[in-house]
Amino acid sequence: MTLPLFFFYVFSAIAVASAVMVVAARNPVHAVLFLILVFFNAAGLFMLAGAEFLSLILIVVYVGAVAVLFLFVVMMLDVDFASLRSGMLQYAPIGVVVGLVLLIELLLVAGSFVVSPEVASASVLPINNGVDNTKALGLVLYTRYVFLFQGAGAVLLVAMIGAIVLTLRHRPNVKRQDPVKQVARRASETMEVVKVKSGQGL
Repeated sequence: MTLPLFFFYVFSAIAVASAVMVVAARNPVHAVLFLILVFFNAAGLFMLAGAEFLSLILIVVYVGAVAVLFLFVVMMLDVDFASLRSGMLQYAPIGVVVGLVLLIELLLVAGSFVVSPEVASASVLPINNGVDNTKALGLVLYTRYVFLFQGAGAVLLVAMIGAIVLTLRHRPNVKRQDPVKQVARRASETMEVVKVKSGQGL
């Protein structure tokens, strides 16, 4: 067994175990910490595959921003996770169906490499050895797949807004700003001009 293959098995085993703990952990803070561990091991796998740009981006963007943001949101919001989990059983059949579909897709992908090994060597885009990893990735994303890339960004934006809307809880007896009323108010409603004679001020 070579050294890269050994590290591949180590990173893969830790990533799979951490991913299972993300789902199985009861404490949401622990789940986010396991998610950060998954990101680090995935970054190691990218580094072994020669995609150093994706590896560093995974650490900088996902671990440094997204996962830390998840951790702060989970810790700061007063979310009753017991009430959220109370209705999980009614979605269990849908989850089982989705899980079976994903399992069949993974088996088909793995079976295609066994049936026809030449699929792995077939590449849609030729690899130019004279271009570094970062430049090649940018050329592919922003030329050939620019619409799919922008569409993925829009989907992530909608998912982020949906997560904020679902987890937002307004606390009672808290004064909040209403920008519409603030902009539409008149001067007569907010201030009063009083003429004060000389020597009769406050």
